[in-house]
Amino acid sequence: MPEGDVVYLAGKKLRDALTGERLIRGELRHPRLIEHNLAGRTVAGVRSVGKHLFTRFDDGHSLHTHFRMDGAWHLYRPGQRWRRPHHQARAVLTTQDREAVGFCLHDMAVLATRDEHRLVGHLGPDLLKPDWNSDDAAHAARRLSERADAEIGIALLDQRIMAGIGNLYRTEICFLLGASPWTPVREVDADAVVMLARQLLLANADRPQQSTTGELARGRQHWVFERTGKPCRRCATKVISTLQGDDIYARYTYYCPRCQPGPHPLG
Repeated sequence: MPEGDVVYLAGKKLRDALTGERLIRGELRHPRLIEHNLAGRTVAGVRSVGKHLFTRFDDGHSLHTHFRMDGAWHLYRPGQRWRRPHHQARAVLTTQDREAVGFCLHDMAVLATRDEHRLVGHLGPDLLKPDWNSDDAAHAARRLSERADAEIGIALLDQRIMAGIGNLYRTEICFLLGASPWTPVREVDADAVVMLARQLLLANADRPQQSTTGELARGRQHWVFERTGKPCRRCATKVISTLQGDDIYARYTYYCPRCQPGPHPLG
């Protein structure tokens, strides 16, 4: 699942490549948007909000896309071979020098730029917003504290609290807090959680590698995420993984039972 930093970096690359450029091709390959031809419009900018992306145009409209589990934007030179199958392409935006292709995009919409808030207004503060301040941090901490009885591993994935955390970061945040993912929110420091979450996403915002350990070498980037059965980097206890959450919201979480005391489903 793409995290907020992945969407942020995709938006930054699209913004640098397309802003101020006129589209000579603008296809939206989605049943509900097939009638929209974006050719002739000039890209006014690109904005990311958590896991949402808005490509803005000079006519006052925006293209909204969401990555969900498998979406991505790629940049190519015109005529360059795409790295993913053509049938996965949902948007093709071509300028004189660059071609942006959105693969497996979800929740696509074309809407007035002034109405973007209708799609993201329910979200908590975006952890990677450029003008993040103490009010944003306090707002996120307050929203988190309001979920006092929720499991911290569940609450961290709730984009209404703060936007941008996915399964990787929720797992690593719990480890760095020294808390079981099943620990009630009331037992953790909400301010510390928000500060740590922003620090981790910010550290990886401008690079494709996602490291929570400070190391970029393969196999050394994470503390417990996707390390089932391997020794904890701190105490050598075997890392455990199990599902947390119900139905479609269930996600595998990874934890060290020694470094992360508290409630565990396995006792």
